[in-house]
Parts: sequence; C-alpha cells; structure tokens
Amino acid sequence: MRYDDLFNPTDEHRMLREMVADFTKSEVEPQAAAHDEKGVLNVELFRRAGELGLLGITIPEADGGSGMDATASVIVHHELSKSDPGFCLAYLAHSLLFVNNFYQSSNAEQRGRYLDKVLSGEWVAGMGMTEPGAGTDVLAMSTTAVRDGEHYVLNGTKTYITNGCEGYCFQVYAKVDGRITAFIVDRDCPGFTTSHHIDKLGMRGSTMSELIFEDCRVPAANLLGEEGHGVVHMMRNLEIERLALGAMSVGIADRCIEIMIRHGQERLSFGQPINRYGQIQRYIAEGYAMTEAAKCLVYNVAREVTPETNARIGSDAAKLFAAPVGKIVADYAMQVMGGSGYCREYPVERLWRDAKLIEIGGGTLEAHQKNLTKDLARKYPLA
Repeated sequence: MRYDDLFNPTDEHRMLREMVADFTKSEVEPQAAAHDEKGVLNVELFRRAGELGLLGITIPEADGGSGMDATASVIVHHELSKSDPGFCLAYLAHSLLFVNNFYQSSNAEQRGRYLDKVLSGEWVAGMGMTEPGAGTDVLAMSTTAVRDGEHYVLNGTKTYITNGCEGYCFQVYAKVDGRITAFIVDRDCPGFTTSHHIDKLGMRGSTMSELIFEDCRVPAANLLGEEGHGVVHMMRNLEIERLALGAMSVGIADRCIEIMIRHGQERLSFGQPINRYGQIQRYIAEGYAMTEAAKCLVYNVAREVTPETNARIGSDAAKLFAAPVGKIVADYAMQVMGGSGYCREYPVERLWRDAKLIEIGGGTLEAHQKNLTKDLARKYPLA
C-alpha cells in the first residue's frame, strides 16, 4: 500500500494507471482523429475496454467488476482523455451513467439479466435524463410512465443522449403520478426509437441522439427500485460523474501542457526557442499551475466519494474549478503553436473543441455555482 501518493494511493491504482496509459497510447491514440472526423464511436475499441475490465471499474469483483473506487474511475477518465475525450465520454456514459448507477439501484434479478452484457461491452448503454425543455431543471421533466398491468407505458423524449445511436439499454427517468422514477429501457421495447445522430462541435468520438418514447411498453420488472425514488438514484450518481468529468478536463490539459512544452523547445523564432519569450512562458507556466491545481482538487475529493457518503460540496467544487481548465489550457496551447495549432494535422484543435462540453455536461458551471452557494449556506448558517 502507498497512502502517501494522492494520485496513486495504492499499488493497485498505480498498476491501473499504467495499464490504461499503455492502452491509451497503443490503441486509443491511433484511432482518435479518424473517429473524430467520422463522428462515430469505435465500438470494437469499446469492447476492448470491456476485455480489460474497465467497463465495471466500480462494480464489486463478486459481480464481475474490478471492485475499485472513485479514485480508480478518475484515473481511467484522466488517462483516456489525454488522447480521445470523445471516446472517454462514451465510456463515462456507459460505465458511470448506466453501469454504476444501475448497479446501485437494481435488484439481483435485474443484475442477472444485464450486468454481464454491459460489463463486456456486448451491450452499449447510456442514461436518459435531459429533455428538450428540461436540462438542469430536472424536476421539470415531462416524460411520463403509467402502469398498465405487467408493463409501464412511457411517453416523452430525451435529448442530447450520449451513446444514443449504438446503445441497447438505457436508464431512463420518467414521472409516475408526478414522481420521478427510474426504468431500464431496451432497444427492443415496443414504442422506443432513437433519432438520427445529432452532429456536434466536439467529443465527436461518441454519438448523441434523442430517445423517443411513443406508448413505449416497458416490463414492470424493469422498474429500478421503487416508484418515486428516481431522484435518489440520480443524485447518488452525480458525484462520481462530476469527478470523472473534472478528470477528463485534467486529462485534456495534461496533454496540452506536454504539447506546449515540447513545441516551446523545438520552435525557433528570431534565432532562439520560443520558450525564451515571456509571452510563451506565461502560457506554459500558468497552464501548468492551473492543471496541477485542478488535478489535486479532483483526486482529493475522489477519496471522499463512495456510494454511502455525501460529498456533493466537494464534487461540485471540483467540477466547477476543473471544467474550464481543459478549455483554457487547450487555448493556451493553440496560441503557443500559432497556425499549426489551429490545423487538424495536430491534436490541439480537437482537444480544444472537446473541452467545451465539460463546462455544460453533468451540470453547467452555473448549476455548480447555485448548488455550492446553497449547500455552503447550510453548512455555515447564521447564528
């Protein structure tokens, strides 16, 4: 055990990082630009992640997972995002928004039907919460579910759903008698369809679509937990999701720092390396400092996050601080590289495009500001 290392607290964490870093360098990096250009998920690579045990990183070993913790999840998202944040976003939607959330909410019978398939990657999965008229305001969702014998009948639309195009199963939230409730909806459920792929600026190595429910019949056996308990499921999963998104931003920034440092040494201007100039030194030094600060905050909060604990203040703070860092540092790297940084021949422009989503997805920056202000007022009430 190595408890003195914030980023690799145990030998198991260190070995995980080494394995994911090797996988990222040898298999993720070579395909990243091509799948960004095509705007499709590399499903074969996704299943390769399943072979490596990454799709169930937080699931107990007894149930086929890796039996690791929030820090392990942060490590995977951090390393993958150095090469392909789009692929990593698909991984997040599957491993956290579905697998981790589903495991915490499901019963033994449901796990028996789904867990093996999603842990292997045979079934790509996702989560349906956001609606055309309800994003951050989750309680305003309008998708409904009505019990009809041995089924629930769902009506409504979810939008901007990662893995919507390839996904077979989704954890979907709908209102039963006005109370938010969670269901598993399969591609085979009558009345369930998905829209065309929604084209997007960045994170193009993952797909996005609408989930459409038109008198969609979902077996009552696919109810997760009890009616009206959907908000509990949702909130319990948000903390690790927000940490993972923060880790993705850190991964983007780490890669851009590396690119800046090397370019600053190699590129000559007026007969000397450009890292001799104060303007370039500012981008490299400030970019590195903010990256390290975000990294430390994300990993420090990860130690507090478990399925049983409440670390909402920490996870909101970590994502609020870390989310802009990837975008800012990618912008710095592009400025240091000049015209070459703006060209698709180099990865910086792709990382720059990818980074913006982290300020929006999993809770906007404004939502984190609101949450933190409210929660801190509770923590420090007036006398």
